[in-house]
Amino acid sequence: MNKAMIIGNLGNDPQVRYTQNEIPVATFSVATTERWKDSDGNRQERTEWHRVVAWRGLAETCGEHLKKGDKVFIAGKLQTRKWEDQDDITRYSTEIIAGEMEMLGGKQDNAASPADDGVNPPPPEDEIPF
Repeated sequence: MNKAMIIGNLGNDPQVRYTQNEIPVATFSVATTERWKDSDGNRQERTEWHRVVAWRGLAETCGEHLKKGDKVFIAGKLQTRKWEDQDDITRYSTEIIAGEMEMLGGKQDNAASPADDGVNPPPPEDEIPF
């Protein structure tokens, strides 16, 4: 099973782009923060940054309604991409491919689903515009 769920704050406004076939794709980062007390009773905190990718209708919804700092719930799956950079160095990026998004923090009607039929597979890798 490949399932990822996070609640956190947007680190930037979503960036919406379009593939060659005019399929919308939104990318943005979400910060999640873990807080605890160490063995001495001191408060500790660690923030993790997650790259999120949304496709099609969900991408458009994210682009229209999400802004830097917004608190969101994201559910989806983890996916790792591999590419060669301009110096021919192999790079990897692990992302959450969003299947659903819910805006948190008191805004009205803030749930979004990827598609009417509940299925929102990303296009083939050769269509990823970044």
